[in-house]
Amino acid sequence: MTNQKTLDKLEYGKIIRQLKSYIQTEMAKKLADMISPSFDIEEIRTWHDEIEEAEMIRQQGKHIPIPYLQELGSAFKRLEVSASLNAREVAQIGKLLTTTNQVTDFFDQMKVEEKYYPALDIWVEQCVSLPKIIEKIHQTVSEDGSVLNSASVKLSNIRRGQTQTEQQIRNQLNQMLKSKANYLSDALITIRNERYVLPVKAEFKYQFGGTVHDQSSTGQTLYIEPQSVVELNNKLSQLHVEEKQEIERVLEEISMEIEPYVEEIRQNQAMIAQLDFIQAKADYAASINANKPKFSTDNQIALWQARHPLIDPKEIVANDILIGDQYHILVITGPNTGGKTIVLKTVGLIQLMGQSGLFIPCDEGSQLGVFDSIFADIGDEQSIEQSLSTFSSHMTNIVSIIKEATHQSMVLFDELGSGTDPQEGAALAMAILNYLRSVGATVMATTHYPELKVYAHEMPKTINASMEFDIDSLSPTYRLMIGVPGRSNALEISKRLGLREDILLDAQQGISTESQSLNEMVANLERERRETELKNATADEYLRRSESLLEDLRTEYDRYLAYKDSIFEKAKRIANEKVEDAQKEAEKLIQDIRDLQLVQGQNQTIKEHILIDKKNAFNDLKQPENLKKNKILQKAKRAQEFAVGDEVEVLSYGQRGTIIEKTGKNEYMVQMGILKMKFSSEELKALEKAKAKKKVNVQRKAGTKVNTSIDIRGQRYDAAMQKLTQYLDQALLSNHPMVTIIHGKGTGALREGVQKKLAQHSQVDHYEYSAPNAGGDGSTVVYFK
Repeated sequence: MTNQKTLDKLEYGKIIRQLKSYIQTEMAKKLADMISPSFDIEEIRTWHDEIEEAEMIRQQGKHIPIPYLQELGSAFKRLEVSASLNAREVAQIGKLLTTTNQVTDFFDQMKVEEKYYPALDIWVEQCVSLPKIIEKIHQTVSEDGSVLNSASVKLSNIRRGQTQTEQQIRNQLNQMLKSKANYLSDALITIRNERYVLPVKAEFKYQFGGTVHDQSSTGQTLYIEPQSVVELNNKLSQLHVEEKQEIERVLEEISMEIEPYVEEIRQNQAMIAQLDFIQAKADYAASINANKPKFSTDNQIALWQARHPLIDPKEIVANDILIGDQYHILVITGPNTGGKTIVLKTVGLIQLMGQSGLFIPCDEGSQLGVFDSIFADIGDEQSIEQSLSTFSSHMTNIVSIIKEATHQSMVLFDELGSGTDPQEGAALAMAILNYLRSVGATVMATTHYPELKVYAHEMPKTINASMEFDIDSLSPTYRLMIGVPGRSNALEISKRLGLREDILLDAQQGISTESQSLNEMVANLERERRETELKNATADEYLRRSESLLEDLRTEYDRYLAYKDSIFEKAKRIANEKVEDAQKEAEKLIQDIRDLQLVQGQNQTIKEHILIDKKNAFNDLKQPENLKKNKILQKAKRAQEFAVGDEVEVLSYGQRGTIIEKTGKNEYMVQMGILKMKFSSEELKALEKAKAKKKVNVQRKAGTKVNTSIDIRGQRYDAAMQKLTQYLDQALLSNHPMVTIIHGKGTGALREGVQKKLAQHSQVDHYEYSAPNAGGDGSTVVYFK
């Protein structure tokens, strides 16, 4: 387990104090005080699931309805020994039970809205509703803990008596204020020793009689209870005693009613505390822009844009920190005040927060390990009491860490090996790292020793890192650079600050060739890293633009699909309208043909050109196609030639004809029956020659084969109406002036259908029922126009 010293070094307690500022109930604050990192990954994940669900509720602009609630431990103890509660404790229990109902109602409403929170429901479902106890408490005490008149009839009567007695006392004293105003220091009624008195000037104390209860600091005013109100004051005092006794009885009674439910109430308090604690963690996470982390059982840490939660977000520099995958030891070098210690504290504190069930101040997708212990040796711990040096103090702490560290431990060293001879300190630091590497612990260490840069470069599972330093501004950037060791900037800084050139040359000659080569290597690595970052930034910008363009394309494509669908629907609607119009025209043409047949009369011939005109009218109903731009069809038409005697179809009339003469370029005279007309070759289509037939003069005569009556009785309605329509057409063609339709009486459905059909027919003049001796309303006589 992580020791208290590590928690203090990483300022874990400050995190808890910030968290507690979002808590409403005293019980939840106790839970926060008991919070500690867990090694159970399932328990940690459950904690995080709870926060995630509370965050989902918070993002809807809602909060679990939990007000400020006091801890009821003392009240529970009294109930357990059958002692009476005071009015304030009864009110607090009522507030807790009311809150319990409000919370359960809140989550029930969420379910009605089909929003489910299984992790939170575990706590909600354990809450117990006690409606009768709530009703009794609300009848007995107010929210501020005062006993109400409704607590009992006797208490109500006592208080009514108190009000009446007080009014009597005030009436008498008010009369004295008016009649003896000269004897009073002030014209007011006041209270001393729970009795109504008047402020009387000392020299007039015998003018009132009664009892003196107090005097002013100067002795010039005496507070006297006049004799005339002594009995009333006595009565009022007795009523106060009775009130107190009745209140005690009422509280004892309600305490006895609450006592059997003490465990349920205690459970409700625990459940509400848990929900309050979870909601506070979600609110705290939102305040520091924290996110839910993932966890690795192999202790692979990947923190993206990690930020120290106790530093102002406007000032902190976020860093990506990786450890535990390809390397388990991270050696950080760099100048003082460069941010090395902050990086150590950030990693340690974030890991503690994550294992304690808190969200972490990193970007989404960050990952933590699950460590059994986190050790930290950070800062100057020189002990004056033990007369230990800084080095001794650090080593005492390190010895303790080495004894307890395992492969599941995280160890943080700040300035490992410092405080002693550099050569010995570096050797000792490498030996300590060697041991922890063999154990398999995850280690982060900061140092000034150049030997550790080489050590980190050569040893397996170990890597260099450094804090970036801006030579131009001579200030740290606080950015962590993993894979790049820190380099000394002393000579460069001195040069920029104006140190003599000869002194710098002399100093440079004193630096070993290996050190100069190392510094040059580090400088090259830093330069290459900056170039890589610039390229990555450019690539990220291109990626961002590409994603934006892709999104625009998707939007336009969706818009195109929607537009295409709307065009199809519009085309269908227009087509349907045209079909309806064409059907109406066709029906009108058919009716015109029937009319022609009637007009021509019996033994009269319908002329051929009239039939052709009507046929042409049918062709006009076709929708013309724009073929002018179709070059292939135009070329085919231009190449089409006809000879005299060729059989052709006149496309515009839909009639068969014969070429009898070529009247011009691409123009022909066509014989269609008795008609001769000129057409261009584009209007003609070649046909195979028909075999010669004997010419027959077709005449259309009206016959008398159609009966003058029709019987549709016993037929189904639809079949009868269809048969009626056909019969009326045949009767018109047969030139019948009138016909009889026998439909029977029955239910009347056929009769109504017949009359409806006749009313809509354009050639029916009028109709009526047959004569009584000819069927009456069982048949209808129809007269044509």
